[in-house]
This record gives sequence, structure tokens and C-alpha cells, in this order.
Amino acid sequence: MRRLLLISNSTQHGGGYLDHCEAEIRAFLGNVGPGRIGAPVERVLFVPFALADRDGYAATARERFTRMGFELDSVHRAQDAVQAVRQAQAIFVGGGNTFRLLDRLQRVGLIGPIRERVTGGMPYLGSSAGSNVACPTIRTSNDMPIVEPTGFEALDLVPFQINPHYLDPEPGSTHQGETREERLMQFLEENDRVVIALREGSLLRVEGDEMELRGTTHARIFRRATKPREVHPGTRLDELLR
Repeated sequence: MRRLLLISNSTQHGGGYLDHCEAEIRAFLGNVGPGRIGAPVERVLFVPFALADRDGYAATARERFTRMGFELDSVHRAQDAVQAVRQAQAIFVGGGNTFRLLDRLQRVGLIGPIRERVTGGMPYLGSSAGSNVACPTIRTSNDMPIVEPTGFEALDLVPFQINPHYLDPEPGSTHQGETREERLMQFLEENDRVVIALREGSLLRVEGDEMELRGTTHARIFRRATKPREVHPGTRLDELLR
């Protein structure tokens, strides 16, 4: 019974860290409202590996989660990171550089333990890079490969790829580089896998075999040899989990 909340961005223009998705996080971890599942979460295990300043990142996340009513521990301060994952009530993988995040998850040996816990029902919350690594690979990240992981295979918690922070082409732009759409089309030339492009402000909530696009902005669904499809918040996307 997998439970995931996959967010495009941690900070929205005009607001602070996680402000735009606070209600979604509280509902997801607190299990409030109709259809709530399991016991409410009290403590969250944070994975700060996507940024270099892990202490500072953990302090930022801890302050924000405290204001939402949750306690937070950071896995980088655990004496045994694997055991910390095995004992966690829920896990939050923060954004930053996706290559650095995956590299550290591999080095610490957390890929298998996280996958095992999440497929067993532990809530998984990811933002930006944290949403990227929930996919089969990180090949649809926007980030520069500042480090070299042992491979691009990631947590494989969902069967599709995510492109967070998706940007639409700007009409009249003089920029001659590839648009985000063109880059995703290039990915599909080499990989036959669905890509969900999440604009800032959008997120996916997964409950078992059900998935819904939530947030305030539309998303785009990319498939090989198919015109991208626009979907609006509230759209059920269960078929993409199969």
C-alpha cells in the first residue's frame, strides 16, 4: 500500500519554504479528512543529501515541520542510517541537486531500505530532486551532473518519470537552446516511458493504486510518439501506476 506525495517545488514565488503545499503535507502525514489511512505521523525522517550544507538544510526543514505539528530527525545525523529508515514513521526527501542526492543514497546504502519501507506502506514525501529519485531513474532531472553516481537507477517507487519545475516555451523568446518540451521529447526518443511534467505549484498524491494531480497548476503528460496532454488539478491518473 504505497503512499507518496511528490511535489514539484519546495518554494513558490511570493511564499516561504513549503508554504504553498502545507495543507497537502498536513493532510498527507496527518491523515486528516475523508478516506484517511493508518495512524497520523508524529515524526518525519528527513533526507538532506541534495544540498551540501546538510546541517543548515535539516534546521530549515525541522523548523518548518515543527510549525506544521511534526517532529523531524535528519538521517545524516543518525548513527545508523539504514536502521533510522527502518524505524521511521515517514520520510521526506528534500530538493537540491538530484545527482548528488542519488549518489549519496547509493553510498550510504539507502536505496533498498527506502524502497522496502515505502512499498510496505511508509509515507514518502519528496520535493523536486526528492520527487525525481522516486522514479525508476533520474534521467528526467533538470540538474547538472556535479557528481557521478554509480548509475541512474533510482528508488523505482512509481513506474513513470517526473520532470519537476516544468517550464513552457516563452513566446517570442530569442533563446536558441532546447526548450524543456524538446528535451523531454529527446528522452522519449531513447526511452519508452511516460513522463509527468509538473509545473511549479503542482504535485501528485499516490494512495495504493490511485493517483491524483493536486495543487494549483496544470501538468503535462508526455508519451513516445504522442502529443503531450494537459491535465488539470483534480485529475485522476490511476492508469499511469499500472
